[in-house]
Amino acid sequence: MDAKRRYEPGNNRAAIAPALLAWYDAQGRDLPWRVKQGTADPYRVWLSEVMLQQTTVATVTPRFAAFLARWPDVQALAAADDAEVMAAWAGLGYYARARNLLACARTVAARPDGRFPADEAALRALPGIGDYTAAAIAAIAFGRRAVVVDGNVERVVARLFALADPLPAARGTLRTLADTITPDERPGDFAQAMMDLGATVCTPRAPACPRCPLKHFCAATAEDRPAAYPVKAAKPARPQLYGTAFWIERDGHVLLVRRPPTGLLGGMRALPTGPWTEEPPGLADAPAAIDWALSAERVSHVFTHFRLELALAAGRGDAPSGAGEWWRIDALESAGLPTLFAKAARLGRKT
Repeated sequence: MDAKRRYEPGNNRAAIAPALLAWYDAQGRDLPWRVKQGTADPYRVWLSEVMLQQTTVATVTPRFAAFLARWPDVQALAAADDAEVMAAWAGLGYYARARNLLACARTVAARPDGRFPADEAALRALPGIGDYTAAAIAAIAFGRRAVVVDGNVERVVARLFALADPLPAARGTLRTLADTITPDERPGDFAQAMMDLGATVCTPRAPACPRCPLKHFCAATAEDRPAAYPVKAAKPARPQLYGTAFWIERDGHVLLVRRPPTGLLGGMRALPTGPWTEEPPGLADAPAAIDWALSAERVSHVFTHFRLELALAAGRGDAPSGAGEWWRIDALESAGLPTLFAKAARLGRKT
């Protein structure tokens, strides 16, 4: 048998799942939300999947434990105060997830049985749950056969089949290919095994092919160029925006505001800011008529669709009634500031 045929996944797809599951049983990661060889608590699966979106396992693990200690089930989370949940979410990023977390918890708690549905379509109808999360919950929490495709799985499948079509256009094809290797038995373990393989072995750079359980099925390995996959279309450059954050200090307190409930960093506490524009706005929309001093240092932050550079204007004085809340500077860590404004606050403390 020549090498090309030996490595062609189409010739031995049925062998992929058993090989991967045997590796997972021996090498799969032990994670606090995970149950091997069985189904897990839907609440824990859902919470972990929402937290893990665009966030690392190392970051999520302690935060997951803290969330569970505070809100141990979906009914407890549904009854939580919005501001407390948003503050607890600080540092995990993508704050729309926290708003959807609450909306989803309240929708599930209001169901006649107060439980998550097992059906993929019913899961997709819940706030904040898309195709991937619905499939993950169905497979991992309920043992339903579902095609679970995240970024790690996309990379594994693209390499297994040496798919030359570039992302993101290739996502439909990758899902179809993933469907051809997803087993009827242990679908939740298979989904987690694929995620683990992508996270620990089939990594974006320098994949550890010699210790991969699927190396004899992998077309990219046969070509000796696994890092060439997945093919990615060129990304457009992120726009650069500028803004000014305002540090108003009074009697050991600093003024914080609550951002609008929808939009970027919605519902989070923050320092007041002016507009975010293509040119530095200076003191535009300053929240108070006081003497401002602009810091020479800048705060840089990268969002999904743009880069932001914030100047910091600092001053001492008062603010219009109802402009926000005065927060003790020595207790700012408890304010739940998102990362951008935590950076700005560290700069403000030095003024």
